[in-house]
Amino acid sequence: MTSADDRLAGAAAAVGIAASAIRDPAVLETDDRAWDAFVAGLPTPSFTQVTAWARVKQPNRWTATRIVIAPPSSPPIGAQVLLRRAPGLPWALGYAARGPLGPAVGADALAAFADAARARGEVLRLSHLRIEPELEQDPALEAGLARAGWRRVARSLQPQVTRLIDVTRSEEALWSDLRPKWRQYVNKARRGGVRVEAAGAQQLPAFYTLYEETARRAGFIQREEHSYRAVWDAFAPAGMARLLLARAADGTPLATLFLLGCGRRMTELYGGMSVPGADAHANYLLKWEAIRRARDEGFAEYDLWGLASPGIAHFKAGFGGREVRYVGAWELVLDPLGRAALETGRRVSIALARAVASLRDRR
Repeated sequence: MTSADDRLAGAAAAVGIAASAIRDPAVLETDDRAWDAFVAGLPTPSFTQVTAWARVKQPNRWTATRIVIAPPSSPPIGAQVLLRRAPGLPWALGYAARGPLGPAVGADALAAFADAARARGEVLRLSHLRIEPELEQDPALEAGLARAGWRRVARSLQPQVTRLIDVTRSEEALWSDLRPKWRQYVNKARRGGVRVEAAGAQQLPAFYTLYEETARRAGFIQREEHSYRAVWDAFAPAGMARLLLARAADGTPLATLFLLGCGRRMTELYGGMSVPGADAHANYLLKWEAIRRARDEGFAEYDLWGLASPGIAHFKAGFGGREVRYVGAWELVLDPLGRAALETGRRVSIALARAVASLRDRR
């Protein structure tokens, strides 16, 4: 067996299903446990492709289906596709965040996946399908996507650039990857009495307070607190959610990270920090502890989840790892009329929302 086969077999055994189940497209499309085990056993497992993420999206009128194919002499590839129907229209748009995925996904497999999507699109009344596969930038691969009918989309919803840290190495090797100034700040936070603790659901309000403060300061949009609790409630029962808090010596929360583990990878999804936390360098100690603990838990990879700005990119680069650039977002138009209707509806909705906000601001 290859290492990919070993990982898939191990993931199947972990949930008590036959290894053959996660090589059968029909089973993967219909059995949630088999699909989640398949995703967990891949070299690039993504939390956005497991059934828990589909549950998170349900309140926002997303439903989920799966499209899985088995290319000749190759392991399956597939995607969990989120579907959203526009009110009053017969079409749905499809979105595969970090999909399709499989042990080996190349241009030929993506062309076969496009054919399968066209066949399913007629049944699902899909106007178009957007994908964001976790495949690194490659001109030959991108040319193959274009030949198969995929067209590039300018804006990716998932981070197109991130940093990945190999945490299979010793703690000493990981520590040596930190820039000297970063190691100095970690030690300074420790000397200042900052400590990092693993928290649970009861500390989600503390997480949200820090996250909301960070959003106001940095100017990004955050959702209501219940949205983050929904992520916790979906992933925590399977042991996939982690919440870390950095506290001052007096117990005051200073910084936080909300992480999701999937297969061999730990991903830091949300983070926040107070101004006193920044002064105490709590975020340096917190991130180092997250990386160290991921190693101790047996994960193989730590995903820093995006480099949204030059400042964030600089901060994250100080912890080592390698920068990865993905091929970005691509879409397959299955019904041009439906695609045009949904796009028009989207623009009208945005215009109305802006008009309402403008009127509210004038009052």
